[in-house]
Amino acid sequence: MSKIDIRPANTSEQIQSCHPVMRELRPLFQDPEQFLARVLRQQKQGYLLAFLESDGEVCAVAGYRFFESLFSGKFLYVDDLATRERDRSRGFGGELLDWLIKQAREHGCENLELDSGVQRFDAHRFYFSKRMSISSYHFRIKIEQKE
Repeated sequence: MSKIDIRPANTSEQIQSCHPVMRELRPLFQDPEQFLARVLRQQKQGYLLAFLESDGEVCAVAGYRFFESLFSGKFLYVDDLATRERDRSRGFGGELLDWLIKQAREHGCENLELDSGVQRFDAHRFYFSKRMSISSYHFRIKIEQKE
């Protein structure tokens, strides 16, 4: 049986160790230094990064924040949740999501929320298996910058 450890990525080295897994979900970040810079910038805004290690290898990662809104009360929002492709269906995503739910509970949250791309059918099946429900649509408009 593999030894599983889940913990926050607090150092630059820990953040960079998450890069290969996060890159699978966010291919925009091919450059590890660009990824590190973005995470460090976002951490100043409350972003937290956690990772699941099995036998010394990062197999799953999650980026999340704590928010409060009139609609949802206090909640944990999952920005990113990714399991390394070769480790999918090994239970790591479920372990990490359960850990996030525990974090939400310990911080007095009423909900855990996330958005998932409409094309991510496998992820949707996973979320439904974890008893999550679709509670709203997420709308977006691209803001073009005037030069």
